Amino acid sequence: MTDPKRGALRSGVGVSMRRPKMSSFTRFIGIDYSGARTPIDSLSGLRIYLSEGNSAPIEILPPPSPRKYWTRRGIAEWLIEKLSDDVPTLVGIDHGFSFPLRYFEAHHLPPDWHEFLDDFQRHWPTDGDYVCVDFVRDGACGNGADRMGNSRWRRLTEECAGAKSVFHFDVQGSVAKSTHAGIPWLRFIRDRLTSRVHFWPFDGWQIPSGRSVIAEAYPALWSRGFDKENRNQDQHDAYSVAAWLSQADKDDKLTALFSPDLTPNERTVAQVEGWILGVTRSRSSSRLQLSAVSRYETD
Repeated sequence: MTDPKRGALRSGVGVSMRRPKMSSFTRFIGIDYSGARTPIDSLSGLRIYLSEGNSAPIEILPPPSPRKYWTRRGIAEWLIEKLSDDVPTLVGIDHGFSFPLRYFEAHHLPPDWHEFLDDFQRHWPTDGDYVCVDFVRDGACGNGADRMGNSRWRRLTEECAGAKSVFHFDVQGSVAKSTHAGIPWLRFIRDRLTSRVHFWPFDGWQIPSGRSVIAEAYPALWSRGFDKENRNQDQHDAYSVAAWLSQADKDDKLTALFSPDLTPNERTVAQVEGWILGVTRSRSSSRLQLSAVSRYETD
């Protein structure tokens, strides 16, 4: 069992069927991500929308500079600044936060997300100013060859959502690059905001009152429900995340979303692999390798 102070697994046993009402958030942020080029390159695919109070989401532009668009480093630093105040904020980011259990098994890693972040960044240092995902894939830097995955491996949440594997590179609609580029920045934010931000569900399924939350989002779940207006696809994806989260909070749906209907075994797995906020379990997704799950059950 991992150290409970560092995101220990929780099996979900004993969770009450009656979910307590979650505290409302004041601010909602949707981020459409991109894994292209390096962390200091200005990328049109990086977009941020923010909703506050009852206002519709508005696009947040980067600070004035020669760069027209956000950089990955710029987004991480902006989030640290925003989440350092006492305004409860829910952030949805469009990339994978963790990997399938098969990855942990193949590389003999403990089933602990915080240790995974450190190990991954050592092998895939894609938070380096001049490092891009393809440099690590090609062996020019880092040691990605020792921490590769298989495109056939999918997380339980991806099976439920019908999403592609986080290892499925070089295909349309892939999140592999953005995931491999974004995970080290989650570590960057975590290390600077340890006591202020709750990374869901890795830090637990229940959200402490008044705490800001960063969760994995999947815009395809919600984007068709909003008029696109004059936004391009990247803008609309970020807008949809912020708008949907805001509306879900107003409709008192977040309580249920933060406690998806999973079996104790599935809940244990999801606290290692992560879970896309808003995804529900389906019968077709129950093909978990129970032998693998049982190794990570807690008392």
